[in-house]
Amino acid sequence: MTQRTHEIGIRITLGAEKRTVFRMVIAQGLRLAVAGLAIGAVAALILARLLSSFSHLLYGVGAGDPLTFVAVSLMMTAVVVSACYIPARRAVGVDPMTALRHE
Repeated sequence: MTQRTHEIGIRITLGAEKRTVFRMVIAQGLRLAVAGLAIGAVAALILARLLSSFSHLLYGVGAGDPLTFVAVSLMMTAVVVSACYIPARRAVGVDPMTALRHE
């Protein structure tokens, strides 16, 4: 967000609402998270097939257990949203005049 302070200051100066800026920052973080989850899910499914002979190592959980995949995906999404919250709050609090003088 530090690199985009100037841009956010311009957006706020031109009339962007604070909730719009907040949603923009959260949405950008979630886009990256969804891409990472998709790549990770495909890789995990492939590796689960390769490691299915070691499934006895995880008591009560199969190599391709869908409940585990969904639970981990939801947990990772919650982590991403909480990690994006602080920069989003900081972006909303940017003073337009300070941001415009930034560079």
